Order: sequence, then structure tokens, then C-alpha cells
Amino acid sequence: MSAVVAALRPYQAVFKARFTLLLQYRAAAFAGFVTQCWWGGIKVMVLAAFFRSARSTPMTLQQAIDYVWLGQAFLTLLPWSVDPDTVRMVRSGDVAYERLRPLDTHTFWYARALARRIATPLLRAIPMVLTAGVLFHALGMSRWALSAPAGVQAAVLFLVSMVLVVALSAAIGTLMDVATVAALSERGVNAVVGPIVIVFSGSLVPLPLYPDWLQPAMRLQPFAGLIDTPFRIYGGHLGAVDAVVALGRQAVWVIVFVLLGRWCMTRVMARLQAQGG
Repeated sequence: MSAVVAALRPYQAVFKARFTLLLQYRAAAFAGFVTQCWWGGIKVMVLAAFFRSARSTPMTLQQAIDYVWLGQAFLTLLPWSVDPDTVRMVRSGDVAYERLRPLDTHTFWYARALARRIATPLLRAIPMVLTAGVLFHALGMSRWALSAPAGVQAAVLFLVSMVLVVALSAAIGTLMDVATVAALSERGVNAVVGPIVIVFSGSLVPLPLYPDWLQPAMRLQPFAGLIDTPFRIYGGHLGAVDAVVALGRQAVWVIVFVLLGRWCMTRVMARLQAQGG
């Protein structure tokens, strides 16, 4: 056991250091919180107009409103951009030093990605939930506010799903970092992955509102596990059995992206060349 603890200590250290560093950007987090409140309000009004004119919908307006506010609260959980530290290392050539660490490079980068996916959303999620879930009710705006989870079971499954969201987001983010090293630039990676994540996670439009013929593909694709799965569990849109199945899909995609990231990391690092001196 002591050997396992000693082996994990470097990864715990980088996680703690990165997490502490990211918590210092409180001004940026506040600016992002204000912006996300504004866009959240716009999206709620658009959805309200849509539900008012629609004859039938696959989810209730309240479930859609919860979906929007939770999406704004955890917006920075989405892996739509490459880690700025990776970009800096690629541009300066310092990424070559990663091959010299007596550590598993993928696990080391994954620990950094975990810290980023927890610390950054944390600074915005707390004030967003307090505003949309508490302040709006106090101001008599309950119709547009974030409601409580659909039940105790939904709350527990939502928390489990959010843990898997962090793991999945970090796995995708690490794979994006590896792709940046291979391409020597983050621009193409961000341009391709960013829009895909936003559209297919449910951040742009809740996935249940997509056409019926797309629903099977929407449920199976990996990015649904970033937003759609936990938020539908929260609002009771997914029952107990469907929620457990969705959690299983999340776990499978975490494993797939971790294994894919490790395979790509091995190949990229083996071919990495450093020039100059």
C-alpha cells in the first residue's frame, strides 16, 4: 500500500498545485459568471417562446430551464479548448522535457486536466446555483429559476454522473493536448473539437429537442455524457433504469478516451523531436 501511495504522490502534487493556482483567477471567474447569467437568461426566454408555440415537446419547460442554468453553471467543464500550459510548452519547445520526467506522461497530464476541470467550474458554479436556484426564488421569479433535483435518487445519481463528467472531460482534454503536440499548434484542434463539443453535448440546444431520428445517435455519442446525461437525470427526464444505463455509457466513454489518449501519447512522444540549442 505504501508503494502505491508513493507512486501516486507526484500526480497528487501536480493536481494540488494546479488546482490551487486556478482558484486564484477570481476576477475572471466573476466576469464569466456575469456573462453566463446574461446568456442563460436569453436562452431561457428563447426556450420559453419555443415551448409556448410547440404542440408537444419531449421535456417540460421546467426541465429545459434547469438544463440551461446547470449548463451555464458548469460551462467551463466542457473540453472545448487546449490547455494553455500545453500550448506554451509546444511553442517554446519545453514539451520535450516531458519525456525526461520519471513519470507516466499521460497520467501526469490527466491529473493536470482534472484540476482544471474541477477548479475553473467551481468558481462559477457556486454563484450561478445560488443566483438561479436561491435568489430568483426569493425575488419571486420561481417560474424562471433553477428548481431542486427531481428527488433524492435523482440527486444522488446526478452527483455520480458529475464525477464521471469530470473524468470524461479530463480524458477528452488530455487527448486534445496530445493532438496539439502532434500538430504543433492548438488552432486546428480547437477549431474542430470546440464546435463539436458545444453542439453534441447539449450546450447549444438540449439534446432531447433534436429531431426524433437523431435521438439514438445522440444518446450513444460520447459528448452527451458531458452535459446531457447529468442534467436530464437532475430534472427527472431519465428514470432510474435509464439513468443507470446512461451512467454506464459515461463510464465506457471515459475508459475509451483514456485508452485512446494513452495510445496516442505513446506514439506522439516516441516521434517527438527537439531542434535548436
